[in-house]
Amino acid sequence: MSGLVAGIDSSTQSCKVVIRDAETGALLRSGHAPHPPGTEVDPTTWWDALGRAIADAGGLDGVDAVAVGAQQHGMVCLDADGEVVRPALLWNDTRSAPQAAELVAELGDGHPARGAAAWAEAVGSVPVAAFTVTKLRWLAEHEPDSMARTAAVCLPHDWLTWRLAGNRDLRELHTDRGDASGTGYWSPAAGAYRLDLLKMACGGTPALPRVLAPAERAGEIARMPVPTAGGAGALLGPGTGDNAAAALGLAAGPGDVVISIGTSGTVFAVCTSPTADPSGIIAGFADASGHFLPLVCTLNAAGVLTAAATLLGVGLDRIDELPLTARPGAGGLTLLPYLAGERTPNRPDATAELHGLTSANATPENLARAAVEGMLCGLADGLDAIVAEGVSVRRVLLIGGGAKSASVRQIAPSVLGLPVDVPEPGEYVADGAARQAAWVLAGGPTPPVWKLGETSRYEGDPRPEIRARYNAVRDAAA
Repeated sequence: MSGLVAGIDSSTQSCKVVIRDAETGALLRSGHAPHPPGTEVDPTTWWDALGRAIADAGGLDGVDAVAVGAQQHGMVCLDADGEVVRPALLWNDTRSAPQAAELVAELGDGHPARGAAAWAEAVGSVPVAAFTVTKLRWLAEHEPDSMARTAAVCLPHDWLTWRLAGNRDLRELHTDRGDASGTGYWSPAAGAYRLDLLKMACGGTPALPRVLAPAERAGEIARMPVPTAGGAGALLGPGTGDNAAAALGLAAGPGDVVISIGTSGTVFAVCTSPTADPSGIIAGFADASGHFLPLVCTLNAAGVLTAAATLLGVGLDRIDELPLTARPGAGGLTLLPYLAGERTPNRPDATAELHGLTSANATPENLARAAVEGMLCGLADGLDAIVAEGVSVRRVLLIGGGAKSASVRQIAPSVLGLPVDVPEPGEYVADGAARQAAWVLAGGPTPPVWKLGETSRYEGDPRPEIRARYNAVRDAAA
């Protein structure tokens, strides 16, 4: 198989584009453009950023296939003419937390525990504020006119793929099983939409994207945000959500657990059978290869390190150094890092708390280490939940912007209680989208095998006392 492929990562903070050799996966060029901040964003800003990122990558001339990976859950509402009804509510917008609780209770006839079990059985997950289904309930309750105008609902990657195909017909919206599984109205186990749950949420059944198979074509590029950037006629892959794309970019298989430290923190594993966790801790998603992707998400990840740097009045480089000059346990300091509320555990209105501060341990070094340990403890809770669900752990892969930190890499094994493997830094979401594009281009039952970069292993003595102190603080704050 010869040719070039492009992978797009339209994430919360920015758009990245990578162009790779379809056969070997060799990186040829790349581009980047920022997204605006906020939890409510006009989708046209993603389109504009995509154009700038493509231009930064030198255009798409010679590219034979393209796929889009993007942030999950975001609610993009379209009217009958294909126009955006209102700014998209993103995964990290927590305003629909009351509606999430309403939906859970309603499916249980007023009993939340019964409702949680029913949701888990129906769609593999218990709705929280991040999920699209809860945002639609919020829209129906707070903006009924917008809900009435909504003829179709899609996700960020669906909308970008649809725009690239030059479509205005809502019947030509496409998605994939990985991203569909994060809506709250598609069942990974059944491989089908639950229109009854959609109607329960918003009072109607707006059109939904058709769910494509992992390597099924979504059309061809007919429109570009930068008309002179080439790419016309390139095949379009189905695309997927960011975590499923990252798993594909890492060539993760059964037994691999990936911990990604970015705007959000995620812990996910590739499995051959679906999961259904009635506690709601694990979201029972699908992946982009035909398997399943049980996932735990925290709202607070790399931003905890940024906040610590701001609080201490230092740069991120110092936050990378300071924690390693403090002893494990940060002298008794424990940070509960709920700076943006929290999704796991489900505490959308929570705030961060610092415990154990004394005149003896009040040092920049201890505060910096407490920030790293607190963030990792939240992710360790996710790893515990995945293991408790019966998922076998062959190795733990640490990726994301936060994984570039030397202090995070060195402290992680002690907090997680397991060695961690850190791949070479890369744009794994965009890489996964590029690998999907190569799969679409080549056809066949499996994605192409690309040589991955070197992986470094980090080991350390487990420090259960750090987790024990964190758990006590977490539980007391419930």
